[in-house]
Amino acid sequence: MNHIDLSGRTAVITGGAQGIGYATAQRMLNSGARVVLWDRNPQALTEAEQSLSSQGAVSGVVVELIQEASVKAAAQATLEQFGKVDILVNNAGITGGNAPTWELDSDVWQEVIQVNLVAPYFVCKALVPAMMEAGYGRIVNIASIAGKEGNPNASHYSASKAGLIALTKSLGKELAQKGIMVNAITPAAAQTPIFASMTQQHIDFMLSKIPMGRFVEVDEIAAMACWLASEDCSFSTGAVFDISGGRGTY
Repeated sequence: MNHIDLSGRTAVITGGAQGIGYATAQRMLNSGARVVLWDRNPQALTEAEQSLSSQGAVSGVVVELIQEASVKAAAQATLEQFGKVDILVNNAGITGGNAPTWELDSDVWQEVIQVNLVAPYFVCKALVPAMMEAGYGRIVNIASIAGKEGNPNASHYSASKAGLIALTKSLGKELAQKGIMVNAITPAAAQTPIFASMTQQHIDFMLSKIPMGRFVEVDEIAAMACWLASEDCSFSTGAVFDISGGRGTY
């Protein structure tokens, strides 16, 4: 494993109790960062804290990311405890199942947009001012190749991730001269618990689109996230980084 120096940095990772968020937490802890996991599942959060504690300084905050008041409270508690947040990884997300657009339940469609797009906005709104005051920050948004291509039978997920890509570009331009880099990662599918909400047909479709013939590993995404969260990422902002096994070539 290549070593990226995140010593002295405090990182917030949303949805950090499992999947990509958990793998990113592991990588950041091994790189010397202090990690704060924000998750809405108290049991999973406790288990993640316990399993990661041997690797470094990790703590958890129970937060409902689609409720702005809850996000504000989590931000205040984190900043009061640690004094700063240097790194933010907006990772939490849901798929909302699979169906043609006209058959998707309206409430589910809106929930996916809320979790995948509105929640990152709430989190950025709560934490960016502290980063601006410090004159330093790294924001990494976990989007998806679906946000660039638009997967069939996943219009809600695709639209939410496309919105997250656009949010990344806008925020990156707004903060470009304030010492804060904002970038997005667009992975191909990774085998995480999120697969449980997808049909096998959709999973097979996603795999068929990847030239390398396999799903991306969460550790591979975590490695890219850690570089984007480091001081070495000093002239990339508002950018989109593919990690798609050859699916994304533009």
